[in-house]
Amino acid sequence: MDKVVATAAEAVADVPEGASLAVGGFGLSGVPSALIEALYRRGVGGLAVVSNNCGAMDTGLAVLLAAGRITRVTGSYIGGNKEFARQYLAGELELELIPQGTLAERLRAGGAGIPAFYTPAGVGTQVADGGLPWRYDGSGGVALASPAKEVREFDGTEYVLERGIRTDFALVRAAKGDRHGNLVFNKSTRNFNPLAAMAGKVAIAEVEELVEPGEIDPDAVHLPGIFVQRVVALTPEQAADKKIEQRTVSS
Repeated sequence: MDKVVATAAEAVADVPEGASLAVGGFGLSGVPSALIEALYRRGVGGLAVVSNNCGAMDTGLAVLLAAGRITRVTGSYIGGNKEFARQYLAGELELELIPQGTLAERLRAGGAGIPAFYTPAGVGTQVADGGLPWRYDGSGGVALASPAKEVREFDGTEYVLERGIRTDFALVRAAKGDRHGNLVFNKSTRNFNPLAAMAGKVAIAEVEELVEPGEIDPDAVHLPGIFVQRVVALTPEQAADKKIEQRTVSS
């Protein structure tokens, strides 16, 4: 039952070339930076990443992206990541852009063993009809476009069929975790992290505070340990390293 491993390097030691990864976080919030850095140091590439975005400010997944280790991204937001946009438009990266709520539910469904579900989001658009550019040819043309999806009517409303997502591994970050893998997330870090962990066949969590089993009130657990296979305790310095993407001040 003790799922703690000594280091982030040990935790990701068996992630192979070409693996698929569900990665938690949004912007700079709740990003498993230590695990991503350990994966970068391993040198594996050809990774297919499922994450809301692909890092920002040269941190998080942006480290793997800049090194050319990511070949495909399933996400909902490019944002201000200029390297992400450059690789996509240059045809170096395949990108499946999907509505943010659909992404969240596809991860949750995959983790819950639900192969597919219907949603109204995207009906009447290229999300359902197909034709979204997944990969450009580097000259402005589309080398690969999204296929059309099944659309079905329920009670007079049309819905598009979306597939649940399962990945080989998941990398997540939690504010607190115990040795059994039960996790607690702080505020907005709860957005995609629990869902990403559920979707991964092997979920690896870096935790800012490691506690003993029983120290977390069962009612306070956000993600049960059944979904988590490995836990890594961050150092105080790693836990405190939280960058700010856009600093706003009031006069």
